[in-house]
Amino acid sequence: MNSSVLHAPPAPPTPPSSARPAPTPRRCRLSGPGRPPTAPRAVVTVPVAAPAAGPSAATRTTTPPAAATVTPRPRALADLLALIRPGQWVKNFAVIPLALLDTRYWSVSGLGRIAWAVGVFTLASAIVYVVNDLSDRERDRLHPVKRHRPLASGRISTVQALTLVGVLGALLIAACATRPVTVWWPAGLYLAVNYAYSRGLKHVPLLDAFIVAFGFVLRFVEGCLVLSQPVPQWLAICVFSVCLLLSLGKRRHELLSAGSSHRPALSGYTLEFVDHLIVMVTGLTAVSYMLFIGDNPAFAGSAHLPALLSTFCALFGLARYLQVLYVMKGGASPVKTLFQDPVSRANSALWAVLLGAALLLQRYVA
Repeated sequence: MNSSVLHAPPAPPTPPSSARPAPTPRRCRLSGPGRPPTAPRAVVTVPVAAPAAGPSAATRTTTPPAAATVTPRPRALADLLALIRPGQWVKNFAVIPLALLDTRYWSVSGLGRIAWAVGVFTLASAIVYVVNDLSDRERDRLHPVKRHRPLASGRISTVQALTLVGVLGALLIAACATRPVTVWWPAGLYLAVNYAYSRGLKHVPLLDAFIVAFGFVLRFVEGCLVLSQPVPQWLAICVFSVCLLLSLGKRRHELLSAGSSHRPALSGYTLEFVDHLIVMVTGLTAVSYMLFIGDNPAFAGSAHLPALLSTFCALFGLARYLQVLYVMKGGASPVKTLFQDPVSRANSALWAVLLGAALLLQRYVA
């Protein structure tokens, strides 16, 4: 039987080279049946047709992948506002305990002086936040959360941050110029201490936490000075110890979550050491508050009972914070711990009611 060679049908025209690459030829070996062993093989090259190309290359529109979509850059004003931490401004209300605990200052004049003190420390603390972020921007880029801060992420330049510091400094000077230096010196000392903190003291174990707590004492002293009143010693110790407790709790959380790599001062802490410090400071906080309540003449007479009951709220608040810290593994942000925890908010509301009742009884009930 004669061998036969099968010829493939002509291949369809290939698309232009600009629209699709040339197809790869495929070699097929075909032979007729019964071919003598000596007959040469027939090798036919059959081009493989490309799949349907759909619309022509001239009319086809290519859609960019979703990853190529560029997110609009946030407004510079929003980034500058984030740089001065408005969520942390509530800390500056540490200047008002004396005004809240003495009804003699419940007047327009007294509240105006307290508002001035809060404003001064809000400006001072905003300057400290910007300067601290400037000094930490390289280290913050390595942190999983802090790398999103405006300076660390590069959304705000160094020049813009320094300009913001200059504007805040001018406002602070203008505010302090309205009062004598004997009133605003705590704000000046706060700036000086925190500048040293940003330049290196924050890397010194223990000193880093104590400086943070000392800043709240300066706020409290500012509130006393602006009202021309002496500083209640037990209340000052209570403010210092509770702020030190929150600072130590934050460092304990950092040791658990990220170790000591991000914050150099953490190399001087261990979990066991921090736990001992927390126990000591918690006891000091409770004792100093009870001594303040017992020694304060504003809580004598008919005001004594509600003031005494407020000590149970103080103890419960400390216990709840320790529960959040040790059981719930919280404590990363003291502000969130105190103001976003529903149990702490309810306890604080009851605490405020008892102290308010004590002050009203002292003022209006003989």
